[in-house]
Amino acid sequence: MIVEDDAQTLDFVTTGLIRRGHGVDSECDGRGGLLRAGAGRYDVIILDRMLPGLDGLDLLKALRTAGIDTPVILLTALGGVADRVEGLRHGADDYLIKPFDLEELDARIEAIGRRPPTALGVLRKDSVVLDRLARRVTVDGAPVELTHSEFAMLEMLLLNIGRPVTKAMMLEGVFDLQLNAPGPVIEPHMSRLRAKLTRHGIVDPIRTLRGVGYSIA
Repeated sequence: MIVEDDAQTLDFVTTGLIRRGHGVDSECDGRGGLLRAGAGRYDVIILDRMLPGLDGLDLLKALRTAGIDTPVILLTALGGVADRVEGLRHGADDYLIKPFDLEELDARIEAIGRRPPTALGVLRKDSVVLDRLARRVTVDGAPVELTHSEFAMLEMLLLNIGRPVTKAMMLEGVFDLQLNAPGPVIEPHMSRLRAKLTRHGIVDPIRTLRGVGYSIA
């Protein structure tokens, strides 16, 4: 789904993605986008940041608060590091700056929905199981819906069981940011990840290593 108020951009993206084989729904204002996102199941939501009716960041926050974990790519002319950080803190999974190349957008859509095959297809720690190929997480057999960023954070922790995962590793590997990015980025995503895992009655498997990062022992 695409939520974009600029008619020319909306037509350009919609037409281009349909030609590349994607099914596309669209809305031109924030409130319409929120209603449609809540009613349907989408693989990816492409969201303009500055929208009439409901700002893109407020829309994104409403989706995450409602438990809608569909991956979101913010599409915006606001390209500063602080703007990217703010978008990620609100629950975005990726960020593309206008003007952009449609090939790059298409590549990001594909990348956000799949991971390359790997010998370590299934990662586990006690009752937490992460299937890298199916992009599925379960706790005691019950499915846990994670955003793209939450999934990537848990995957990084499970790939490094017993070893610390530093904040610098997560910023670069999950969010494509540097350590000097302003404001907290990791903490809001980590808080949501922990809440989703422990919702099924398990003890929080993630340890906070003060001044360093996180680990699963």
